[in-house]
Amino acid sequence: MSESDSQSQERITVVLPDGSELEVDADATVEDCAYEIGPGLGSDTVAGKLDGDLVAKEEPAYDGAELEIITDGSEEYLEVMRHSAAHCLAQAVERLYDEDAVKLAIGPPTDEGFYYDFDNLEVDEEDLADLEAEIEAIIDEDYDIEREVVSIDEAEQRLAGEPYKLELLSEFADENDTVTFYKQGEWEDLCAGPHVDSTGEIGVVELLEIAGAYWRGDEDNTMQTRIYGTAFEDESDLKDFLERKREAEKRDHRRIGNEMDLFSIQDVTGPGLPLYHPAGKTVLSELEGFVKDLNEDAGYDYVETPHVFKTDLWHRSGHYENYQDDMFIFDVGDDEFGLKPMNCPGHAAIFQDHSWSYRDLPIRYAENGKVYRKEQRGELSGLSRVWAFTIDDGHLFVRPEQIRQEVEAIMDMITDVLETFDLDYEMALATRPEKSVGSDEIWERAEDQLESVLESHGHDYEIEDGDGAFYGPKIDFAFEDAIGRSWDGPTVQLDFNMPERFDLNYVGEDNEEHRPVMIHRALYGSYERFFMMLIEHYEGRFPLWLAPEQVRVLPISDDNLGYAHRVANEFDDFRVEVDDRDSTLERKIRAAHDDRVPYQIIVGDNEEDDGNISVRDRFEDQEYDVEIDEFREHLEAERDEQRTEPDFLQ
Repeated sequence: MSESDSQSQERITVVLPDGSELEVDADATVEDCAYEIGPGLGSDTVAGKLDGDLVAKEEPAYDGAELEIITDGSEEYLEVMRHSAAHCLAQAVERLYDEDAVKLAIGPPTDEGFYYDFDNLEVDEEDLADLEAEIEAIIDEDYDIEREVVSIDEAEQRLAGEPYKLELLSEFADENDTVTFYKQGEWEDLCAGPHVDSTGEIGVVELLEIAGAYWRGDEDNTMQTRIYGTAFEDESDLKDFLERKREAEKRDHRRIGNEMDLFSIQDVTGPGLPLYHPAGKTVLSELEGFVKDLNEDAGYDYVETPHVFKTDLWHRSGHYENYQDDMFIFDVGDDEFGLKPMNCPGHAAIFQDHSWSYRDLPIRYAENGKVYRKEQRGELSGLSRVWAFTIDDGHLFVRPEQIRQEVEAIMDMITDVLETFDLDYEMALATRPEKSVGSDEIWERAEDQLESVLESHGHDYEIEDGDGAFYGPKIDFAFEDAIGRSWDGPTVQLDFNMPERFDLNYVGEDNEEHRPVMIHRALYGSYERFFMMLIEHYEGRFPLWLAPEQVRVLPISDDNLGYAHRVANEFDDFRVEVDDRDSTLERKIRAAHDDRVPYQIIVGDNEEDDGNISVRDRFEDQEYDVEIDEFREHLEAERDEQRTEPDFLQ
């Protein structure tokens, strides 16, 4: 039997989503596997997933791979189509501009669409319409999108004059003998795919904006022109997306933060370093107080750690090895220091400074700890991604048999927080990342512990492979805002590694030393991102208990100013202001509405004569002849119960 005949008879087994196994030829592609399942599925195949990675349908399968077939009915189909739309954008740019001058960089799909980066391209917003028209022409021409496998040498020849593509190729060449190109009409691109079969299969495309982006996200590299776009299968989906986008822009926390004078990020302070103004600090203080009450009820002790430590600490904790590129590191004399990217090593050092008995555990530390992470400048955005942020951190040191009880208690605290803000949420178990510390046995034990808690309580959750912290797995909570966007937030992380690295011990009942388990948790995630989300979720119309200004008293005329101030004094337990400007009542009402004040108290001659008030809420409902005591009692209840909307007049 010839060698080729022997190979053709070799078989491999792939695992399908339902857990069943499929045996195919050793050289079978994803598409071949689909045809083995059924001819209809084979003809509908657009792409595939091998062990969770999205790949072209021409990609070879391999023994033991978990295989999923992607069709136009799959959730991932939109990602594939948008990738093809990005290619159409690049083709349109080279048709309309000097293709010898313009240099191509990268053009991936994103959660909301796609982008492509170009060097030496001068365009502005007015040019997007022409580019859109050219993309529509490319779609109408219905070019076949053809995949071709070529050698590294041939790829170098094809990419002559494209420095960014050649840089990518040099990285591929270190691990591969061949690469793939995708061609549509006269245009081709170095790309791993996958793509739809032809440009005619791309639905509707709209270009959204132009921005600057550093090559590879490194601010030391060339600033390129990035064109953002989106694509959907039909016009109605695009229309819905654009409406959501307009709503998101209306709620942009940067605009609202400026209007409400909540915070600023100024050039003089540096990028990603927010300054909180009095109104913004008021909201943060309320959030801090809420968490402080939860922590004290749950038996946490507050600690405080410095902003900077010698890097000896970061070497010991593993951060230097695993997190160095994201740290601010500097020398002072002969010593090297680093701004803290996390609070946990400081808390471990505090625990290490004492001798503990098993009777003392669990030890629970809490800190509103400011941390610093060196994000790329191009990735900084308002409060959503900053250099300096504050974590409502908690670290627990527990005996192994206390893990379940403590994790359950933390999850109860987190759900209390999310339900207070009336936020829908989902949970996920994030497992070991590629870059991590600790043995396989430690990781397996930690992941099993968290999964056991989720299973025993019947929680629905997803598995996020490889998304754990470098020191341990975690349960992540993602919540949904008022317009359906998902945000990362609270987390519970199990850590068997930090206690090893810091040689943490307690004396057990057997009078022997034992290693505690460390649990990391945050109820908000970070104050900055949670504050940002609340601004956009409420569109700046905070619940009464959070509002920077809770009540504004509006005198109808200057003659009522004295009574207005006496009324304000009746509400001195609240954040109350008197609008004493020389202005009409209508303008005062409009100003209070624009400032998003939950309640307005209106006082004129009638109210002053009767010793009562008129109350108006931000929904523009109004009630007359309100007793001051009645309204104050309502405000106290609404504030103390942390209701999400003003409801006196509802």
